Amino acid sequence: MASVAVIGAGPMGLAAAWELCKAGHAVTVYEADKVVGGMSASFDFEGERIERFYHFICTGDTGYFALLEELGIADRLRWRATRMGYYHAGRMHAWGDPLALLRFPGIGLLAKIRYGLLAFTATKRRNWRRLEHVDAVSWLTRWLGPACYDVLWRRLFELKFHHFTPNLSAAWIWARMRRTGTSRRNLMEERLGYLEGGSETFIEAIVAAIRGAGGSVLTAQRVDEVLVEAGAVRGVRVGDREFAHDAVISTVPLPFVPDMIPSLAPETLARYRAVDNIAVVCVLAKLAVPYSDYFWLNISDPQITFPGVIEYSNLCPRRAHVLYVPFYLPGEHEDYARPDRWFIEETRRQLLRMNPRLRESDILVLRAGRYRYAQPICPPGFLERLPPVDPGVRGLLVADTSHCYPEDRSIHESVKLGAGLARALRW
Repeated sequence: MASVAVIGAGPMGLAAAWELCKAGHAVTVYEADKVVGGMSASFDFEGERIERFYHFICTGDTGYFALLEELGIADRLRWRATRMGYYHAGRMHAWGDPLALLRFPGIGLLAKIRYGLLAFTATKRRNWRRLEHVDAVSWLTRWLGPACYDVLWRRLFELKFHHFTPNLSAAWIWARMRRTGTSRRNLMEERLGYLEGGSETFIEAIVAAIRGAGGSVLTAQRVDEVLVEAGAVRGVRVGDREFAHDAVISTVPLPFVPDMIPSLAPETLARYRAVDNIAVVCVLAKLAVPYSDYFWLNISDPQITFPGVIEYSNLCPRRAHVLYVPFYLPGEHEDYARPDRWFIEETRRQLLRMNPRLRESDILVLRAGRYRYAQPICPPGFLERLPPVDPGVRGLLVADTSHCYPEDRSIHESVKLGAGLARALRW
């Protein structure tokens, strides 16, 4: 039996802690925030509990399903047929099935055929290594042609990744396409899942399991330093207090690591600092009426300043109609320093513009939240640039959602990685 500190109480850290508890270890989870869950945390949205940032479940998330079974909440999993749309040339268009592709305006028949082939082969490809050193823009342009790329992808990339757009891994984009592409009942029907009660159902269940097994989950406890002596972990420092531990697993965003573990080798610290992230300001809207028929509405329009609208109530039924509107920005971008009110008013203005049937009085509530390290940037060759999970200190492992690569961040990938960290830990 060992005493293990887990830093970060998001899905990855909680999954690692639960795996360690099952192995009989004494586990303490340290979370800097006042609540657990990380990007999966929920809050009170005008009398209704809801996640701060949107999540959905795909049919291939088998590791997550197994964990839900373990926690006794698999019966809370629900599936629903969802629809996807595109806002282009001033109108909303259906998207996501062969008929919608054929009817979509602004791209030629040959490009549509090539797009269909790309979507099909993305679901069948297994060897992603051939895409590891290819950039996504070149890969998509070769498949679709420049005109089709301009219509369907350029604006999405530029609004989400900004100056990083020319330097994104094709393997990472492929993995995103494959995950949603394989979550279909057939060619005409996309099928996505959610938990009754949202991700909070999972977070509450796994925290209860950890505590029931004798572990501790502490909030408002920021680890300021991982203490290292003679090449091995000896504990953590929280403020002016030190706590002895035999091992530490860090799951917080990699940019926090250099200040938290300054004793690591300089070249290792440099690799942590080199991992870029995009920030997000996410506006939640509660409407009196439905906004569209789509769960996910991509946006390809030069007049709109966010890349999509996620109408969460079209996946998970709610008492009101709930939308997520994400603004992705580099943390150093001047717009990220704007107050929440600016993003709220921009959302109001553009929602009304995109749907002329929506009235101002239909918008009941708008609320903004932000997360500085929301999306790791994965350039070509990212696997070689990633800092090692084992940074060379006995009893220490360090990872965040960057290490899910080529898969994108999701609760499924996070819990899979967290459990793997726990099993790999040595001291």
